Amino acid sequence: MAKRVIIDPITRIEGHLRVDVEVDGGTIKNAWSSAQMFRGIETILQGRDPRDAWVFAQRFCGVCTTSHALASVRSVEDAMQVEVPKNAQYIRNIIIAAHNLQDSIVHFYHLSALDWVDIVSATKADPAKAAAIAQSISEWPGNNVHEFAAAKERLIKFVNTGKLGIFGSGYWGHPAMKLPPEVNLIAFAHYLRALDYQRLASQAVAVLGGKEPHIQNLCVGGVATAINMDNPATLNMERIALIRKNIETVKQFIDQVYVPDLLAVGGFYPEWFNYGAGVKNYMSIPEFPTDSRNTEFMDVGGIITDGDLGSFRQIKDWNDTELRSKITESTAHAWYTENSVLHPWEGKSEPKYTSSGEELGDKYTWCKAPRYNGKPFQVGPLAQVLAAYAAKDPKTVSLVDYCLRKAGLQPKHLHSTLGRHVARAVRASVLADRGLENIDLLLNNLASGDREYANPIDKFKSGEFKGVGFHEAPRGILSHWIVINNGAIKRYQAVVPSTWTAGPRDADNNMGPYEASLVGNPMANSEQPLEAIRTIHSFDPCIACAVHTFDPEGKELVRVKVD
Repeated sequence: MAKRVIIDPITRIEGHLRVDVEVDGGTIKNAWSSAQMFRGIETILQGRDPRDAWVFAQRFCGVCTTSHALASVRSVEDAMQVEVPKNAQYIRNIIIAAHNLQDSIVHFYHLSALDWVDIVSATKADPAKAAAIAQSISEWPGNNVHEFAAAKERLIKFVNTGKLGIFGSGYWGHPAMKLPPEVNLIAFAHYLRALDYQRLASQAVAVLGGKEPHIQNLCVGGVATAINMDNPATLNMERIALIRKNIETVKQFIDQVYVPDLLAVGGFYPEWFNYGAGVKNYMSIPEFPTDSRNTEFMDVGGIITDGDLGSFRQIKDWNDTELRSKITESTAHAWYTENSVLHPWEGKSEPKYTSSGEELGDKYTWCKAPRYNGKPFQVGPLAQVLAAYAAKDPKTVSLVDYCLRKAGLQPKHLHSTLGRHVARAVRASVLADRGLENIDLLLNNLASGDREYANPIDKFKSGEFKGVGFHEAPRGILSHWIVINNGAIKRYQAVVPSTWTAGPRDADNNMGPYEASLVGNPMANSEQPLEAIRTIHSFDPCIACAVHTFDPEGKELVRVKVD
């Protein structure tokens, strides 16, 4: 007999996500994904100056603030056909790379590794054995007995307090946990070190963006990053050297720690290269533009259907007619006023909440259901890597083949829960190279005598203009769709990566990627739904920002607690 299991909230994500599954005979047979917070910024933006939109748009999310700022600026530039100076493109590209590096490290080590790593088990590990294992798979200098002994001592003191804090609700001892104590200790030690390396990536973003999160250096038409190699108050050689050093250091961590750790963990869970595929349609867009009109890119984009790399259709640039015309959003099962299938330029976000209670109703989420050509698509690192692999990008092909060879797998196994993790690690290594390449491009362009970094809009033309800003964010395709009328925002819609993946069924009852990926997954213990969480976390879910309400004196008015 099927049993309904409700996981609410799913933790270690940004936002509030509920997932309902039906389990029968130890296997998930059905699933529903429900985003539990309303996002109303599209409405807030109506009537405002389009040049200010990016500042508000950063507040869509508490993690990908940079991504939303960039997509917003690009939407206005597209609508008004503004050219972006090369220096600005390179600076933006460096920020994109560094931001993605920080996100990738945090996702694996701090948000999803604990689905595979038993922290409490690590207290029983032998540091010498752990060091021998780590040194056998990587030459990273941090893999030594002293490092692992210190991590174990720190962990034991923490566990002995009886207060596990962020580790308190883990499913320690779950039968699906298979790592030996020494591998658990390696992962825990690297969990701690990863905190330092993600900080280096964030620092690179802050140096260029002014602060992180919520960068301050963008403007429609370029960046507000003054460039003068001889001025200590501007972007100069000293700061560029710092950014380069940070990215090089992070790249070493990715290549010598992140990738080996992932392959080591995956080696104990080979069955998870067969679970969690779900939707096998993939979409990505070109990223890292290198010319002022967004026609030349470092990274390719494309469409892959039914998991067939032979079906790959390359998207050459953001003016691709089908890309711009065939994206729609369905509200058939979302908490909005009408049941509609609309293109984002015609989209509406008028909320109408109906409480789902214990049982989900026909409408059960704040997420709309994005579709391309009427079909659900998976976006994110796996889509990005598969497109680059199909297009025979040398760096991507080399890394993917290396990982598959080490794990004894074939490309088909990438369509899985662990396949998404492999793709993110591959993507992180490529992104580090992109950051360094753009530093070189910036320096070479400056050496040629080009000092331009902004082409701002002084005045808007009268009439109505439509634009879209595309960006490959850490979780996949992000697009901001804007309609400008007589210099003011008439309509604004953001189709975000987690809307693509966390979205509900559409008007034809086709499941979204989260939902489809859960069907067929095992579940050993419905009281500890670890297996379902593994698959959801592999997407790096990011739903909406947490909200706290205060009165003017700072007194807390509302607190929401889930027992």
